[in-house]
Amino acid sequence: MTVTGLDALTEADVAAFRTLHGRVVDTVESALRGKRAVVELVTVAMFAGGHVLLEDVPGTGKTTLARSLAAALGGLSRRVQFTPDLLPSDVTGTSVYDPQSGEIRFRPGPVFSNVVLADEINRAAAKTQSALLEVMEEHTVTVDGVGHTVPDPFVVIATQNPIDLDGTYRLPEAQLDRFLVRTAIGYPDGEHEVEVLRPGSGAGAVASVATVTSPEQVAAHAAALQRLHVAEPILHYIRAVGAATRQDPRLRLGASTRSLRGLVRCIQAYAAAQGRHYVVPSDVQRLVGPVLAHRMVLTRESLLAGETSEGVLDDVVARVDVPRPSP
Repeated sequence: MTVTGLDALTEADVAAFRTLHGRVVDTVESALRGKRAVVELVTVAMFAGGHVLLEDVPGTGKTTLARSLAAALGGLSRRVQFTPDLLPSDVTGTSVYDPQSGEIRFRPGPVFSNVVLADEINRAAAKTQSALLEVMEEHTVTVDGVGHTVPDPFVVIATQNPIDLDGTYRLPEAQLDRFLVRTAIGYPDGEHEVEVLRPGSGAGAVASVATVTSPEQVAAHAAALQRLHVAEPILHYIRAVGAATRQDPRLRLGASTRSLRGLVRCIQAYAAAQGRHYVVPSDVQRLVGPVLAHRMVLTRESLLAGETSEGVLDDVVARVDVPRPSP
């Protein structure tokens, strides 16, 4: 993507991104059938430079989606199976003594990849989960006081099972706030599930997913998309939604400023994927749930009343005035 101006993308820039985004979605969907909307959302998050939390029951394709996206991207990808005995150094790396040179050398862990699949992240102890906090935000790992930079782009796709609570640890709010998007895949509809069941259909065959882009291309598009135009009324609209979550009595913790910044990046990538070089209020309404809901904390009374953060967020968005197009 070539950016010809400092403040806006050209229609050619947007068209190039839309084409690439469509190619990535098509090739990932060849392995995960019938879930195009979810694939599009996760791909948008990747181009927005964010991390993704896939929360669903076993057998719905969480790992297939993560591995397929890594295959389509190319570059280096690693899978980490999170278990209660996993140590922080197993994730980030550690310093080891080299007997040949007599020096202490850093041995990189699996986070030094373009795509890191953190499988069943809630099965690791809090200390190991916290090892991801720095690298997910700063893209840097600090070991023995020395910082080590991870590759660009760097995307963590984590999975967790919300049903099985045996041997799991709750993700703390600080960890959840590092994920740009949380989404669920769900079961396929009848037609697509039959297609998945059909022998030889190729569904779930990650090995057959073609590489359609490169880490360098993804990084270039992610940087350029930050120049996509976001009008002032849209920014005030996003801020008003965030402020309303902080004032809602059903919430103990509303949307953070970091989450609102993430929402802006997401709607920029989403608008470009739709072929537009500007954002509209419906882009905010489409992405506000996946970006904000998992960062909000309900009060004890709201939990007992059966409220959900998604439901509260829907109420908040319905109350905030939508900006009107200028004449």
